[in-house]
Amino acid sequence: MAETVLTNTGLDRFLELVGGAPEHRGPAFARAAEAVLGLLALRGADRGTGVPEPTPELTRQLLLEDLPAFVYVPPGELALYPAVLGALAARFDGSCVERIAAVVAETAPDFERAMHDPGNLTWHRWYASLLRTCGADLADPEDVRRRLAALDGAPLPDGARRADLMGRTALADVLLTEALTRAYVRDAEEPPPVGPLLTDHAVATGIGRVATALRDRWTAAGLAEQLAGPYAHYAPGPDAFPHLVLADALLDEHLDHHGDPAVPVPPPPAIEAGPVETDADTLLAAVEELAEEEFEPYGGEAPHLLYVVYQRGCSAESVARKAAEYEDWTVDPALEDLPVPVPDGAPGAYAVPPVPELVRLLGTPGLDEADRARLEGPARDLAAVLDRLAATGLVFRTGDAFGLTPRGAGTVRYLLGVRGVAAPDAAGAAAWPATVLVAAAGGWPAPVAARVLADRLHTRVDTAHAWTELLDALGTVHAGTSEAAATRGLFTVLDTTTAPPEALRAALRDPVLGAYALRALEERGEEADPIQVPTSARALHVLDALPAKKGPLESRRAAFDAAAAAWPGGSAALVRAMAEADRHEAERVLGPLGIALP
Repeated sequence: MAETVLTNTGLDRFLELVGGAPEHRGPAFARAAEAVLGLLALRGADRGTGVPEPTPELTRQLLLEDLPAFVYVPPGELALYPAVLGALAARFDGSCVERIAAVVAETAPDFERAMHDPGNLTWHRWYASLLRTCGADLADPEDVRRRLAALDGAPLPDGARRADLMGRTALADVLLTEALTRAYVRDAEEPPPVGPLLTDHAVATGIGRVATALRDRWTAAGLAEQLAGPYAHYAPGPDAFPHLVLADALLDEHLDHHGDPAVPVPPPPAIEAGPVETDADTLLAAVEELAEEEFEPYGGEAPHLLYVVYQRGCSAESVARKAAEYEDWTVDPALEDLPVPVPDGAPGAYAVPPVPELVRLLGTPGLDEADRARLEGPARDLAAVLDRLAATGLVFRTGDAFGLTPRGAGTVRYLLGVRGVAAPDAAGAAAWPATVLVAAAGGWPAPVAARVLADRLHTRVDTAHAWTELLDALGTVHAGTSEAAATRGLFTVLDTTTAPPEALRAALRDPVLGAYALRALEERGEEADPIQVPTSARALHVLDALPAKKGPLESRRAAFDAAAAAWPGGSAALVRAMAEADRHEAERVLGPLGIALP
């Protein structure tokens, strides 16, 4: 059917013109040509010569967006699609050939990745691949039906989730329908000399039917009808994934925190495999129940609570501390990310911790029993919300501590992942290149960063090479930006007692971390030559040790003056060295002290 749905693409003429070469013969080349010419025409390529003229922009879109969305390409046939573009460009002037060849060469690696990326699979592309593996004739709708009937369940490709395929399929449906509609309107407004792409009769049957016909032509004959009918359970639609509402809420939380789904959340220390879709539906039911009036004022905060505890690397949080934040109490920022001990057991009824513990949790001296009593009501309300979540088995509350169970961590990770948030597991994060991991870890709570960086080193048996890779990244990632200080500060969370001494000695000459390495060697009683440490590294070590936020300005200025007194050349030389090494951090720390940078 699809051969006659898109008319006047010049397919027959093109195949006739290129049919002399052996590589341009056969059904595989004709199938590739039909898809390439049809998609170019749909996207508005000029067909004045009888065949669509490829442009660099349309070629890039075809290779990186349209083919990975709509077309199943059997193994060994991927190269035919760039070949069709090259043969098509040859129908035009020489500059067209050169321009298209340049785009094809430039995008070739990304094109191949896109076509093999599980994240780009639709149900139709996946089942076409699976059926071909089973020996089906993809051009025979009856054979496609028989092979579908013989499948035992609906397996998934490695690295893909059902929600991923559903979402990609829904997006591809929208994109194809939009392209068909625009093509029809474009031809109606300015009728092309070679004739329209879509006949009035084809459009009268419905754009949806036209899209279905094209999907079948570009994947497997009759597949769309089968997946919409007797085998719809093999390709579930949005109604099968109610928990995506919760996934959207968690995505909103992530965007509020980071503004970009590509910014990774830290991995949990442990994940227990479970039926994540079922668990996610269960969690959604609890979240929706908590939105009812009886759970005010904190019931609507359930997605936030789930996200923030995951963002902590799934380390436990304090009910009292979180309630204090909701009540706008002052909480020391330095304590917000510290893990909360989980008691072995606790009474079921919630009670605010004693005053000394409350002072430790909040970092606010001077609290008394009246303050504790004032927090009792809000904390009990929050504990009731957490207890409802805990009834799912995916969240726990023990005394004042709450968090995600390992199975709950897996569920929240799944929900974040289906909405495109970078959510690695522990093994995945440990396998990252050092620069990638360091860039991410700089935004994680210090205890979590320490765990994940240690995991990376341990998986590489704490070799000198592994340590050198990591130390180099700490000194170069975000260099020259306002994030440089936080990045090099990750050195302080490393357990340098396990570092090979040769790695630390090699770091002595590092212009950023040299003084950190010297201090680590001295604390271990190892031999080290302080003369090797560059001035910039010594200045950064002093700068990072100055109190930047805490304490009265007088005491902070006194700390600087003490450091300047021990610096060769005094305060002016120290300020100059700090500014040259990290102007962003120097301004942040020294500016409030009234010290101007040169």
